[in-house]
Amino acid sequence: MEELKEYGMMVLEQDNTGHRIQLVSIIGEIEGHESAGGQAKTTKYEHLLPLLVSMEEDVSIDGILFLINTVGGDVSCGLALAEMIAGLTKPTAALVVGDSHSIGVPLSVAADYTVIAPSATVIIHPVRMSGMVLGAPQTYEYFRLVQERITGFIAGHSGVSEEQIEQWMVAPGILSRDLGTILVGEQAVQAGLFQCTGGITQALQELHRQIARKQHECSEQSAGTQG
Repeated sequence: MEELKEYGMMVLEQDNTGHRIQLVSIIGEIEGHESAGGQAKTTKYEHLLPLLVSMEEDVSIDGILFLINTVGGDVSCGLALAEMIAGLTKPTAALVVGDSHSIGVPLSVAADYTVIAPSATVIIHPVRMSGMVLGAPQTYEYFRLVQERITGFIAGHSGVSEEQIEQWMVAPGILSRDLGTILVGEQAVQAGLFQCTGGITQALQELHRQIARKQHECSEQSAGTQG
């Protein structure tokens, strides 16, 4: 249980299928190159990256389930995690519970199949930087390039176009002087971001289907090679 306490991870085993599923939690703030405050709940990208590599190489793991409840965080590190998840060859599914805000959106669409809880929220807004920002043309160009990386990733792993994502980013927000769009549960599914609304049951059912399908394909390939 130490792995669950330290990293929010554990291996789930189901007797009737024999599938071994790695559970990974992505919660709180995505901590990147700088440490978050001592009281902040964080997902540390420097911990999660090597763990994802080890899961990919672990033949005993059949699939990976991501539980996502994040307010966002470090843009570049969150995008790096999303790219790593998208590049996994093992079947993956994600369940968004609570929040998937900001850089959490690429993370939530990176899995092969994503379920969002009916009450969960997605917030899409323009890139925001903390700390000193230089008011120079180069700075604004950098912001634009970072934003394009994010919109391109989301569009490439969902059913939403880059143009639509950009429109969501600059829509007048609920709060004054704010920009962005909030989608709740079924709204995010109807918009094309995720596959369905539901909970842990739907996410696990889909992941077991993916695992069984991959095992069947591998068996057929093996039989064809032997034949």
